[in-house]
Amino acid sequence: MLEAHRKSREKYGLPGLPPKTEGGIPCNLCSNECILGEGETGYCGLRINVKGKLSSLCSPEKGLFHAYKDPHVTNCCASWFCPAGTGLGYPKYAVKQGPEYGYANLAVFFYGCNFNCLFCQNWSHKNLSESKPASVEELAEIVLRDSSYTCICFFGGSPEPQLPFALNFSRFLRKVAPKRLLRICFEWNGCGNPKLVKEIAEICFESGGIIKFDLKAFTPMLSLALSGVPNQRAYENFEMIYREFYEARREVPLLTATTLLVPGYVDEVEVEGIARFLSSLNPEIPYSLLVFHPDFEMADLPITPKAQVEKCYQAAKKHLEKVHIGNLHLLGLV
Repeated sequence: MLEAHRKSREKYGLPGLPPKTEGGIPCNLCSNECILGEGETGYCGLRINVKGKLSSLCSPEKGLFHAYKDPHVTNCCASWFCPAGTGLGYPKYAVKQGPEYGYANLAVFFYGCNFNCLFCQNWSHKNLSESKPASVEELAEIVLRDSSYTCICFFGGSPEPQLPFALNFSRFLRKVAPKRLLRICFEWNGCGNPKLVKEIAEICFESGGIIKFDLKAFTPMLSLALSGVPNQRAYENFEMIYREFYEARREVPLLTATTLLVPGYVDEVEVEGIARFLSSLNPEIPYSLLVFHPDFEMADLPITPKAQVEKCYQAAKKHLEKVHIGNLHLLGLV
């Protein structure tokens, strides 16, 4: 099972498994908790042990990313209920009583990831050499010189390996533009360091942003098969954020979850397990099921069959009130 992951990673110079070298240098930014021996690279590819010291391609001051302007309403997996897509939370969290047409999101695509999803649709994040580090101030300047930005969304890859930079940037931006409506959002696998995740959740909570957990599988073995690593930390972090913040901001949900319906793998049993978990916290938590299209190492799979989508939707609706299906255009339904 893990051999497929090893082969998919070696072409990018990435280790097949998170290193666990005895006596090495520990990294605790994500649930992989790599321990790097001399010359070893972390699972995300961003950190390396150089002569007994942890060297990194990024830092709290500089990140490895590609940022671009994405006019509202974007294809964000939360756009069906978020302030930018609907005006929810106006006037505190939205600039309009309706979709924020004429405004934009700053999409920040992080290079590197703590997962290795064989179906990854953003696999270009593995090409670390394509990006040069840029500073907090350089990224903030993009927002400060353009008043049309109303939100910033970090994704990738996944933000976990660069959480210190994302956190530092978010704090800086809120400090230098305290009166602007700027929602801070994250789209991630959710397996980051709990302390950093909590600090980021607080900023998202205060700014009106939304945290989007990509809950890829419910069964631990399926997570290993599809993503190369366990995803239990994602569920732990989701519950932690819910209990710390969710009930205090009911007008705009702080949390949402998504699941990609990978044909032959993520079926109605998996979806119902995830939906049951979400419902155990709150049956009103928004949940998106995403139609799969073939990519990366799973390019030989078909688009999610309509019958599978319908079964998964019904399984989720048993437990949750707000279930959405994304990528319907792939089925020719929109």
